[in-house]
Amino acid sequence: MPASRRSAIRMATAMMVLTTLVPALSGCSSINATVGAGMGDLMPQWAGGLPAGAPPRPGTAEYDRFMQERERQRQLPAAERDKGTQPDANAQATGSGR
Repeated sequence: MPASRRSAIRMATAMMVLTTLVPALSGCSSINATVGAGMGDLMPQWAGGLPAGAPPRPGTAEYDRFMQERERQRQLPAAERDKGTQPDANAQATGSGR
């Protein structure tokens, strides 16, 4: 087989591979843009997810309730606010039963 024919076959094969891979890779980038935002919510903390005390994401119903509760806590007098955040003394005294 002549060298020019081999190079033409290689070029055609390379073009076929590129025409199939490029759309597949561009599809991955659009998926990452939409799925990536929510993946941190689903992953456990040890794998890089959100920590346990993280507030909800803005734009959700949970976030609205969180902000309403935060505003309610802000409007309470300081003495009442501190009562709600201090741990229960009885729970500490009893321990976990180990």
